[in-house]
Amino acid sequence: VQLVESGGGLVQPGGSLKLSCSASGFTFDDYAIGWFRQAPGKAREHIACINDNGGTFLSTPVSGRFTIHKDRAKTTVYLQMDNLRSDDTGKYFCAAVRGPYCQDDYDYWGQGTQVTVSS
Repeated sequence: VQLVESGGGLVQPGGSLKLSCSASGFTFDDYAIGWFRQAPGKAREHIACINDNGGTFLSTPVSGRFTIHKDRAKTTVYLQMDNLRSDDTGKYFCAAVRGPYCQDDYDYWGQGTQVTVSS
C-alpha cells in the first residue's frame, strides 16, 4: 500500500496550491481518502475527506477555500487550496480508510508534503 503526496511548496498569502495524493496497492474504490495537516507545535487536524461515492467533508477552517475531488482512473485524490493564509502552513498528509465513509481513524498514511504560506 502506498500513498504519495505532492504539490506542496511556498506560496504567498492569497495564493493557491493543488495537492495530489496518488494511491496504489489497494482497491481505491473501497476506501475513503482524507487530508490532514499538522502545523509546528500543534495537533494533527483532519481538514477534508472524500468517501467512496464522492461525498465530501471539509472542516470549518478550510470550507469555502479548499475543495477535494478524486480521479478514479488515476487513483488520485486532489486538494485544491485557494485563498491561502499563513495559518494554513503545515505538513499535509493524505490517508486512506477502508469503508464507504470518512472516519476519524485511518488505515494507511502518506509521508506528507510541506505547505508554507508566507510573503
